[in-house]
Amino acid sequence: MINQILTFVGIIKLKTIEIMNTFNVPTKEQVSERNQAIFDKLQKGLGFVPNLFATYAYSDTALENYLNFSNAKTSLNAKEKEVVNLAVSQVNGCDYCLAAHTAIGKMNGFDNAQILELRAGRASFDSKLNGLAQLAKNVTESRGNTDATILENFFAVGYSKGNLIDVISLVGDKTISNYINNTTRIPIDFPVAPVLEALV
Repeated sequence: MINQILTFVGIIKLKTIEIMNTFNVPTKEQVSERNQAIFDKLQKGLGFVPNLFATYAYSDTALENYLNFSNAKTSLNAKEKEVVNLAVSQVNGCDYCLAAHTAIGKMNGFDNAQILELRAGRASFDSKLNGLAQLAKNVTESRGNTDATILENFFAVGYSKGNLIDVISLVGDKTISNYINNTTRIPIDFPVAPVLEALV
């Protein structure tokens, strides 16, 4: 009887912790005035406030800091940024970011098959992007202990040391979002990306 009571109490405690740790997506009314102004800009520019961006707004400063970092000038073009975003998000297992960047990747000219390849860290359709995808995947998997052969190939296909620093910066940028989503598990408000293993 005592064991049953202890088991019941344990279940109640676990359920309480689960409820306490649930993250709801903040509404405009629930965030600071600074973040409300950012919400308005996102609504005007995108037509909605992505749930991940709204989740950043739990902090009074993180959303603005992240957007400034994410939108800062870089040597990488829009397609190259999506190569990195897709490879990194796949390694980090971020379903939200994979959904978002699958949509953005299509907007930047990649088709479904190419996006799946990029998620796997390769690009058979473009040798330069292949070098980039391999690097982004390896940097993420190795936590910066980059494989010398992959790095040599990155330079061989035409990238510079400046590009390398920009890629690593973008890996950090995307990893922040990956980790926030993987911790909070907020709802995905983009079309869900297909499971890679089932299609590649």
